Amino acid sequence: MQQLKVDFHTHIISEEFLNLAEKYGDDRFPVLEKTCDCGANIMIKGNKFRNITDNAWAAEERIKEMDKEGIDIQVLSPIPVTLSYWAEPEQGLELSQFQNDFIASITKEHPQRFIGLGTVPLQDVDLSIIEMKRAVNELGLKGLQIGSNVNGKNLDDESLDRFFQAANELGVPLFVHPWQTLGGERMPRHNFMYMVGMPSETALAAGSIIMSGMLDKYPNLKICFAHGGGSLPYLLPRMDKGWDVWPQIRKTEKPPSHYAKLLYYDSLVYDESNLQFMIDRFGVDQIIAGSDYPFLLRETPSGKVVDKLTTLNEEEKAKIHGFNALDFLNLNKEQYTKSLLKQQ
Repeated sequence: MQQLKVDFHTHIISEEFLNLAEKYGDDRFPVLEKTCDCGANIMIKGNKFRNITDNAWAAEERIKEMDKEGIDIQVLSPIPVTLSYWAEPEQGLELSQFQNDFIASITKEHPQRFIGLGTVPLQDVDLSIIEMKRAVNELGLKGLQIGSNVNGKNLDDESLDRFFQAANELGVPLFVHPWQTLGGERMPRHNFMYMVGMPSETALAAGSIIMSGMLDKYPNLKICFAHGGGSLPYLLPRMDKGWDVWPQIRKTEKPPSHYAKLLYYDSLVYDESNLQFMIDRFGVDQIIAGSDYPFLLRETPSGKVVDKLTTLNEEEKAKIHGFNALDFLNLNKEQYTKSLLKQQ
């Protein structure tokens, strides 16, 4: 079977990123400070948050690396630190619109190599729904990336319900990425925010949606969680036990493990035994190859762990490498496969 390779989990930022810190006098906004033509620092409150190279913004550099690594398509999403849900709603909308316009411009310039996900200012649900419609209907983006919480509110908070209702009705897929991780004050050393905080935060976000009854209420909702769902796969039996022994907390018709199989997860777990565990928990059809390009913790190339897993047949590998991503994004598999064959 022809293997179309899609890297579902990649991030991009404009080289001309908005300086809202200067515009609004608020140094919490991320700022891009170029260090050379080939690199920059993302600055927050005057401190370096992250060093990036030009593959974080230059489509041509990304395509060179994609060709080298055998990746046909990247799905582009904003860098999570730029979500800025703490900002005033109109400022958040301005930032979302800028990023959505930028990502849409890259996908229009290279439609065979890139698919775009947008972002919305979730601190204001009404503005988020308006921008969701613009991103999808006017800009041609294929879904949205959202953060794992909104100013400390889990994704099942009542204030966010209308957003998920709209995504369900409009058929807009959602990619949940951890940001502002729980327990951050306890993780300044060892880069634990990335190694422990993000997987824990992702499990909390996924667990909130699973336990809330949202997937009964909105059966067409498509949600994918980054980093293999974090620690969720390991925690599911404990969640099932809690659902069983505490009937007073139940908001779902079936136990958590049932709903976990309705969600999607990227394959970024690095290890074959972890990926096999995910497959046993969720099934092959729910797992999408993704690398976290272009950051240091990324898998190189995307889907490396998929190819190392000997229990998968070629059809199953093809699903995880590309077809599951297209299904999740409501895209035509035959069209993209034909496009791949023409390129070859």
